[in-house]
Amino acid sequence: MIPLKDNIPSRRFPVVTILIIILNTMAWLYELSLGPYMDNLIFALGVTPAELFHYSLGGQLFLLTSAMFLHGGWLHFLGNMLYLWIFGDNVEDRLGKLRFLLFYLLTGYLATLTHVISDPASTSPLIGASGAIAGVLGGYFILFPHARVLTLIPIFIFIQIIHIPAIYFLGLWLLLQIFNQTFSMQGVQSVAFLAHIGGFIAGALLVKLFQKHRY
Repeated sequence: MIPLKDNIPSRRFPVVTILIIILNTMAWLYELSLGPYMDNLIFALGVTPAELFHYSLGGQLFLLTSAMFLHGGWLHFLGNMLYLWIFGDNVEDRLGKLRFLLFYLLTGYLATLTHVISDPASTSPLIGASGAIAGVLGGYFILFPHARVLTLIPIFIFIQIIHIPAIYFLGLWLLLQIFNQTFSMQGVQSVAFLAHIGGFIAGALLVKLFQKHRY
């Protein structure tokens, strides 16, 4: 499923959402400029579970943050930015700029730590905005369950574009993460689905605490 837009207009310009997208874009372009040395940056600034707790608290926080602005490929980068663009503005609108930024970072940290705790001996670096964006999706799920998401659904050679209630779209997204996590445990895991699940749950549980106004 590829979300195209939702039907909830923002009341304010989404400054923080756009700033996060710009920072991710700049980081991705820098990664591309490194060519074959991109992996060196990923190992230096990504979160390696087996090494994370060898650093000071400040070092851990730095790596947890830097990892959220790195990506491993075009699909990884573009998919994350698309989801953030569609769902982030409304959550930012409801929380306010500073609270949204703190919410984004905190759910990203919790998502990454979920993965680290689940596989503490892993020597593969974890990167990407997916965990934090999953937190945004969890927040959206709670705040805007009755919104409708215009969704592109490719079915073999056919393409369907339909409106799906956000509660179903995001609920299915979460179920897919759980499904993928369950079956990825059978072999080599290249995507941290458990981080997605942890981020989504963190966002759903914490969003009301960050909400600027009560509705």
